[in-house]
Amino acid sequence: MPRTPTEPLPLVAEPGHLIRRAHQRAVALFAEHHGRHITPVQYAVLRAVHDEPGLDQVTLAERVALDTSTTADIATRLEAKGWLHRELLPRRQRSLRLSDAGQAVLADMLPRVNAMYADLLGPLNATERAEFLRLLQRVAGLDTTPGATP
Repeated sequence: MPRTPTEPLPLVAEPGHLIRRAHQRAVALFAEHHGRHITPVQYAVLRAVHDEPGLDQVTLAERVALDTSTTADIATRLEAKGWLHRELLPRRQRSLRLSDAGQAVLADMLPRVNAMYADLLGPLNATERAEFLRLLQRVAGLDTTPGATP
């Protein structure tokens, strides 16, 4: 019998619930593989700065999908850990670069990243993994397929 428009989905079929559960699993696996001295968001910031040295904090916020205030707070914490250098630019912006210690932290983590994602995506075969990632990008508004609309 078809579901009425007002009849709720079972909780285990609600997209938001499933995304939250998948996120919880991803965070748990991150901690299992990398410890608790760095968070997934801090890792994303380090990766973004590694990929674009000299990036300003506003652009960094866009790259990691955070507001500028949160990004500035994370950059301040990473600077306090000695992992990031922030240089004041004109118009009160800051240029970001990884320190040697930040480079070392990232270099230590990267060999375990693929294993972490293999654990996360383990229930899927190779074709399903590719499709899952493609669909996640689309849901997240990051679809890079030619002709795709965000």
